[in-house]
Amino acid sequence: MGKKVRVGVIGLGIMGEQYTRIYRTHPFAEVTAIATRNPERLRQIGDKYEIGARYLDYKEMLAQSPLDAVCVATPDFAHYEPVKAALEAGLHVLCEKPFTTDLEEADSLLELSRSRPRQKLQVAFNHRWLGAYNQGFTAIRQGSIGHPIAGYARKNDTIWVSTEMIDWAARSTPIHFLGAHDIDLLRWYFASEPIEVHAYGAKGVLSAHGIDTYDLIQAQVKFASGAFATIESAWIYPNAFPTITDSFVEVIGSAGHLHFDRKRESIELSTETKFTYPKTFLMHEIFGKLRGAFVECLNDFVAAILDDTPPQVTAFDGRQVTAVLDAVSRSLTKGASCEVRQFAESGKS
Repeated sequence: MGKKVRVGVIGLGIMGEQYTRIYRTHPFAEVTAIATRNPERLRQIGDKYEIGARYLDYKEMLAQSPLDAVCVATPDFAHYEPVKAALEAGLHVLCEKPFTTDLEEADSLLELSRSRPRQKLQVAFNHRWLGAYNQGFTAIRQGSIGHPIAGYARKNDTIWVSTEMIDWAARSTPIHFLGAHDIDLLRWYFASEPIEVHAYGAKGVLSAHGIDTYDLIQAQVKFASGAFATIESAWIYPNAFPTITDSFVEVIGSAGHLHFDRKRESIELSTETKFTYPKTFLMHEIFGKLRGAFVECLNDFVAAILDDTPPQVTAFDGRQVTAVLDAVSRSLTKGASCEVRQFAESGKS
């Protein structure tokens, strides 16, 4: 192969560092520039992964550093501006989930992306690459469980995540941070668009910590096919829980069902001090390299660029998840069911 795909990483938190590490050793890509507003973090990651081009302003990186693609790994609420700027700079974009937290922003980015069909825009809903989830998708498409009737998905974190791991929980919710993955999965499984949401939320635990956001959200989502699903997202489990995330997905069909219980991920570990379920399916180091569904998501983004094929998760997929999140937010405010706003080419729903 000739020249590698030159990648810039915007945002160097937990996920941004993983993007940097994975693409730094990728056979067909290389990280040539990084950007974050935190000068100490910029120095730390730049030194650790030997990245010479370092920027405190991603706009300067886009203007000055020769790039083919960028990974946007900023917090949930801060995806729109860097994705827009990167697309306008003529670059391919891999955006962390959720696509955006604002529906108008998602519509704007979708229109911009469609006006530049040669540029790839993939949203990192990496669960589609997890072997069990992908097998479930195949089983549904083959008719193994009949047609999907209902679903249930929960993704609940320990309170360490919302109080210590991230410092911007007050600018997000558990369903934006966690449930976006499950919304994408169930829409993918049902092969139908969401049309209505009724959501309930609880506050109190995190507000006592000075963090004004929801502790727990449950949303019932109705789809055009008539199927429906409950999405549960929380981030107040006690830290004594033996894994950071409790994750479960169910699909009930007319002739069968699917259960995906990722609490244990096939391993239990007990020591003299604690009992845990180590997480290995999405990302785990094997022989010095990160492997797993998250890595395969990144690999396929590069493949889409090199092979000039559509990304596995498109801007429209990302927009549709944001539309459900938008309906959840409106339902929580109104205390009633809300329609999921459909995309219009004008950018207005």
